[in-house]
Amino acid sequence: MMRIPKLVAHASIVGAALCLFAASAAAFDLTGAWITDTDACDQVFVTKGGRTSFRQDSDMHGSGFIADGKRLRGRMASCNVTRTKQDGDTIHMLAACASDIMLHTVQFSLKVLDDNQVTRIFPGVEGMELTFHRCPSSSHPGKQ
Repeated sequence: MMRIPKLVAHASIVGAALCLFAASAAAFDLTGAWITDTDACDQVFVTKGGRTSFRQDSDMHGSGFIADGKRLRGRMASCNVTRTKQDGDTIHMLAACASDIMLHTVQFSLKVLDDNQVTRIFPGVEGMELTFHRCPSSSHPGKQ
């Protein structure tokens, strides 16, 4: 009679694994270089040796960030995403960020418009949004 509980336990484990796999398959992939003006991708980012970074004078050409796994890099700060929750087409993130002068926790939300466009929304501030476009990886001069 011990077989039924064991069978139920195995079925539960398999079901949980399938749910986790389905959830991760549906998650949005934020990886890449993102910018507010796609015409400025090559003036803001450069890729050398497979690593994308900001150009020296990138802040003169637009606002952007680089996403790589759970790491987000901006011109002035670098963040490690500690929590992510996707609610429909909106991704809520909590990140531990470091700049040259301080460490802080940042909470922000992105609304996914399509595979190559996201809008940063500011909950509680009606009408304030900033749309970012994924730069094509081939647009960065110096790519090796």
